[in-house]
Amino acid sequence: MATIVGAALSDVVAGIREAILSGEFVPNQRLIEADLSERFAAGRAAVRAALLELANEGLIERVQNRGARVRAVSLAEAVEITEVRMVIEGLCAAKAAERITGGDAAELRRIGEEMGAAVASGDVLGYSRLNELLHRRIREISGQRTAAEVLERLRAQNVRHQFRLAMQPGRPQVSLPEHLEIIEAVCGGDPEAAERAARAHLRSVIEALARTDPAAP
Repeated sequence: MATIVGAALSDVVAGIREAILSGEFVPNQRLIEADLSERFAAGRAAVRAALLELANEGLIERVQNRGARVRAVSLAEAVEITEVRMVIEGLCAAKAAERITGGDAAELRRIGEEMGAAVASGDVLGYSRLNELLHRRIREISGQRTAAEVLERLRAQNVRHQFRLAMQPGRPQVSLPEHLEIIEAVCGGDPEAAERAARAHLRSVIEALARTDPAAP
């Protein structure tokens, strides 16, 4: 019985998380326990536990006497999140450069080529997916599981700002050479260069985020 309850809880957590990441559940949207229970065919206890877990991840927030809602991340907080990512992704890039294998290097270079093709064809969504894949593979190659878990949580919190940034005109053309520099440094087994390249890329992301602010000059 415990296994069934645990599986139901993990399914509910994964389902709500995916709905938030895909934009189906939008910032400040109320999450009604009864609706979620029906949608995921789960008991109210499992739904409550899932909402608590997602609140701990920073994806939702509990409002006194009003239940749960999708947490809205401000631009200022999005910048702070990216500043933290800059440090941790720099670490992962350095570790990946130390651990890179021939097969890993071939895969990263192939991703880089596909990113270039996506930019050339104007495939913004395809480029965004490849962008996410590249960052994930570098984290995986780094072997830094703790860092990877932290980064995944930060990415989830920041997903809507990341989407807005991906849609910013000309952004892929700016970020492509930054990503290619990270790939070459990691594949070349140069930890210091890999960390510098990763940090430079995230610094560029912070500057671009600031330009998404309607109040910015």
